[in-house]
Amino acid sequence: MAHGVCPWWLGYGLLVPFRRLLENPVRLLGPWVKEGMLVVEPGCGMGFFTLDLANMVGPSGRVVAVDVQERMLAGLRRRAARAGLAGQVETRLADPKGLGLGDLNGQVDLALAIHMIHEVPDARALFSDLAAALKPGAPLLVIEPKGHVSEAAFGASLQAAASAGFELSAQTVAGKPRSAVLRRPARYPNRPRT
Repeated sequence: MAHGVCPWWLGYGLLVPFRRLLENPVRLLGPWVKEGMLVVEPGCGMGFFTLDLANMVGPSGRVVAVDVQERMLAGLRRRAARAGLAGQVETRLADPKGLGLGDLNGQVDLALAIHMIHEVPDARALFSDLAAALKPGAPLLVIEPKGHVSEAAFGASLQAAASAGFELSAQTVAGKPRSAVLRRPARYPNRPRT
């Protein structure tokens, strides 16, 4: 799945406190996250959003953080342990076949794709994995960096999401220019009806 992936050593730079002034995880995600939720965060890196998510879901919730780089996940595990959140953060190493979320099909309350779709060579496959994991009607928040992703490229990502079965629910997340709220429909078209 790696395609122009952010190098692991840059993960430390993405954790700088100044970033919280521009992109505060609690303000950005707080309206979407509730205690006890199961949240999936692909492209988590070293966990800029993950630790705040773990605090928001509380001890009865869980954040499944997925990345293609073991060094990023190792950094996240260290940070989660230091913060006393290791029990709420589960890390998974993605592989070329997908995110490895098959055991969570239909169970996830919220998924986040923040600043990472442009790094994935097959966005439709990523969206398909996330659609299968989400509960019917559950949201996927998509946010891409304006400086790295053109309006046309973002539109192509939304088309890939639609081809994987997502429906557009809102044009933006917290007023971010390259963002959208997508929902998994009640009847996911690529799954057999039961």
